[in-house]
Amino acid sequence: FIIQNQCRKTIWPATLAGSDSPALSSTGFKLTHGASISLDIPSGWSGRVWARTFCSNVSGKFACKTGDCGSSTITCNGSGGVPPVSLIEFTLARPNNNQDFFDISYVDGFNLPVSVAPQGGSGSKCQPIGCHVNLNSRCPSSLALKGGRGSVIGCKKYSNFFKKRCPKAYSYAYDDGTSTFTCSGEPNYLITFCL
Repeated sequence: FIIQNQCRKTIWPATLAGSDSPALSSTGFKLTHGASISLDIPSGWSGRVWARTFCSNVSGKFACKTGDCGSSTITCNGSGGVPPVSLIEFTLARPNNNQDFFDISYVDGFNLPVSVAPQGGSGSKCQPIGCHVNLNSRCPSSLALKGGRGSVIGCKKYSNFFKKRCPKAYSYAYDDGTSTFTCSGEPNYLITFCL
């Protein structure tokens, strides 16, 4: 995977392996504006990737206002992100199955625009996906998570609101028909936060 930050501010991406997958070499890291990082992902890996925002290390305890994993360190060590958080989910091909499955999920809410672009691979559903709308700026006030000075930094889950604005994103459980994408041929994936 290549993960890049096109946000105006620093983000702290994180990974969480599925129950039958090994943890990646990095489960959390800092990524400044314009920076990117490559992660080696084993075949058959399943899990999720997300970005934490508005993070700080106060009194030796690392914490973030969105996507925090509660580990008190920059690494998440097997903990998922606290909603609201934009997720990218993968199930990569195993030797007996030649297809990767991937989606962008707003089931747990939204904190940043994100896209996933397969690099290589084949199949009719092997295509770039993403939501180019910053849902925070359109979030109903009853769903808004506010940061300093009252700015909206996250939007709690609300499936109809998300689906209307980002139709290719997974916005409720079992939203597979319009929101799960597949690739064959072992492509690499470019994950971009803030498009």
